[in-house]
Formats: sequence, structure tokens, C-alpha cells
Amino acid sequence: MPILPAEFIHLLEPFAPLFHPRTWPKAQLLLVGAILAPGKRTVTSALRVMGLSERGDFALYHQVLNRAAWSSLKLSQVLLYLMLRYLDDGDGPLVFGIDETLERRSGKRISARGIYRDSVRSSGSHFVKASGLRWISLMWLTPIPWAHRNWALPVLTVLAPSERYYQRLGRPHKKLADWARQMVIQLRRWLPHRYLVLVADNNYSVLSLLHFCQSMPQPVTFVTRLRMDSSLFEPAPPRLPHQNGRPRLVGRRLPKPAELLHDPQTQWSVAKLGWYDGGHRRVEIASDTAVWYSRGKPVVPIRWVMVRDLHGEFEPQALLCTDPDVAAIRIVEWFVMRWQMEVTFQELRSHLGVETQRQWSDLAIARTTPALFGLFSLITLAAHILGADRLKPVRGAAWYRKSLPTFSDAIASVRRSLWPASQTFCMSHRSSDTQKVPLPIFDRLIDTLCYAA
Repeated sequence: MPILPAEFIHLLEPFAPLFHPRTWPKAQLLLVGAILAPGKRTVTSALRVMGLSERGDFALYHQVLNRAAWSSLKLSQVLLYLMLRYLDDGDGPLVFGIDETLERRSGKRISARGIYRDSVRSSGSHFVKASGLRWISLMWLTPIPWAHRNWALPVLTVLAPSERYYQRLGRPHKKLADWARQMVIQLRRWLPHRYLVLVADNNYSVLSLLHFCQSMPQPVTFVTRLRMDSSLFEPAPPRLPHQNGRPRLVGRRLPKPAELLHDPQTQWSVAKLGWYDGGHRRVEIASDTAVWYSRGKPVVPIRWVMVRDLHGEFEPQALLCTDPDVAAIRIVEWFVMRWQMEVTFQELRSHLGVETQRQWSDLAIARTTPALFGLFSLITLAAHILGADRLKPVRGAAWYRKSLPTFSDAIASVRRSLWPASQTFCMSHRSSDTQKVPLPIFDRLIDTLCYAA
């Protein structure tokens, strides 16, 4: 086992009680190997980069994923508390995002595999289907001080099999909204006293889910898209004394968002907001409170927000918030933060080898991908603890000027702290010959290893 830096040992200490004493050293080795290894993130690639390719007991390391007793849920809880300890200022709401992504995998022995729309390769006019596993990830959307922008740090990731998978098991299908509801319950249990905001796309704009978040003993504010053809109403009028009949659920019907967009009486205001590219953008905003209702569904009081671009570069869109007291500008800013989740999904594929795993065991599959998602947050946290001075200057070139660090710089800084501490470059005691490597070549080799994807 390599000797780890003191900062890294301190970061990993809270996870040790969650593993058996004989499993924890192997889990640490796989963790360090997953950080240092380029390309595929398999158990064998982790062993190879750690210099253990000749070990005959390699099967013991596979058993960490497919047999050993440990809980991914408890690891997620510890990871969340660690991130809050180092990155949370303790003031204001905690904003989380929830979204799903597809891990392209094939193989008859992967039981939860399904056929889904590939959102990365599809467009508005081109539909692409792919075989794989669908994962729902809950991420903390928080500013990173040394990156000077918001990042999406995965906290909890679960596998959401297809409807066909549940049909084979003879069980009712569990929809995305059902998974999201369970994740909200778990998040509220972990953080019972904080003001929580959950941001999601239109796949989670479901009345039953919004009503659940709103009716919890400690509500969770939900921000998502609002369909342009949604039926909006005024609140139900107060019931008069001695009035007969069933109580009214809603009041007078209000114009739909699509109608409000072209209504000359809609009052628009210009606002300057932080935008997807990290800059600012001037947009027009219209907002009011209403009740969203559909027959047979629960009644949900909301604040709706219409956003349209002054230059017409993007289509107008409608948003909703289950807390009617939140300001419209704040709702838009929260929703814009959701885009960082797409960046995280791309970084996971580019730098942490998601979609390169080769396990077929159900337990190993259910553990490996969430572990790689959590590794993104752990590396970000390790880079933060190591200090921003190790991230500067960021890697650039004459043809690419880069002023702010990204995840590639974060993982490179962590790798730089791990390579010298490991036994990789130690000289053998059996040989007295020492071959000196020129320092520029040595630095170039280290730089290439640290930035290898």
C-alpha cells in the first residue's frame, strides 16, 4: 500500500469505519488507482497503475465491489457531510440538482440494461437510441472558491432500470418521479434543519412530486420547468358560511403561459442575471403566483416565471417554484445553476472513465458507477484541501489561454500529490545503479501522467 499525503489520509479517515478492517486497505488502493489510472476505470487498470499487475490474488480486489459488505448510501452521507464541512459557509439555502444520464453498456448478463434515448447524441431533429444503464444523480450546486464559479458535486446516484426490467420481475414500474421522491426523503433525513432547494428539468415537473415536496413536514423547495400549456388558476375562494357542496379546489382560470407570452397586459421587467457561460445576460422576466392543477391530480400553489431573451437568441421558457415567496430573479438564477450538471456528466466521461467499466455482476454495477460519481466530488474536495496555490498556474498553451482551473486541473493537482508519495519512483534496493533523468523530462512525464484522461 502506498504512503498517502497527510491531507489525503485526513480526508479518507471518516470513510474507514464503513468498511471491514480487511476490506479498507483494498478499497483505499482501488480509490488511489482510480484517480491515477488513465483510460478505463476497471479493477485491473487500478492494480496495474499501482504496480500490482503480477499479484496472484487480484480476485480479492474484485470482491470489494461484488461481494464485500459496505453501503453506498452511508458513503454518500459521509461524503455530503465532508463537503458541507469544507465548502459550506453555513448561511443561505443549499441548492441541489437532480438529473439522469445514460451509461452506454451492452451485454446480455447486465440485467438492468435498457434501450433509452441518447440525449448526448440526439437533437431536436435527430433521435438516437442506445443500450445502457440509466442513472439518476443528486448533485450539490455550490460555488468553488478557487474555480470562481458553481460546480455540480454528485452526492447520491442510483440506478433507475427500464419498465421492461420491472416487467420481467413482475413488479410495478418505478418512474423517475418515484426515484426523485425517495432521494428527496433521504436528503431531508440527512439535512433536517437546512433550507433545501431542488432544481430539475421538465422530466420531474410532475404534480404529485411537487405536491409531495411542498407538503413535507419540512418542505423542500422545487424549481423546474413549467409547460407552456399548463392550466393555471387563482386560489380557491374562501368557503362561505352554510355553503353546501364540495369545497372548491381552485378559483378562476388564468391564462396559460403561452397566452401570457403574447398578452400585451403582461408586465415585463429587465434583469441582469448570471448565465450559463459564467458571464451575465440581460433578459426580460414576468412573474406572478398561481395554482397549477390538472384533473385527478393534487393542487400545487406555485410562483411562475416567464423568461425571454432581449436579443431573441433562445426560446422563451416558463419556470415554476413551489415556494411562492421566492423572488423571480432568484428562481431563474437557481435554474441556471442546473447546467453545471451537464458539465459534470461530461467530465465524468472524459476524466473518470464512466462507461469504461466491465463488471456484469448486479452488485458491482450498482456500486461502481456511483463510486465514480462520488470520486468526482472527492477529488474536488481534495484539491480544495490541498490549496488553490497548487492549482496555479493552470495548464495552458500558446494557442489556449486558460485563466481559471477546471476539473482537469483539480485531478492533476491531486495526482501530483499522490505520485511522489507512492512507491512508483522509488529505487530498488537490490540494485545500486541509479539512472538520473533530466528534470525537464521528468516534469514533462509527470505533467503528461497527471493530465492523462
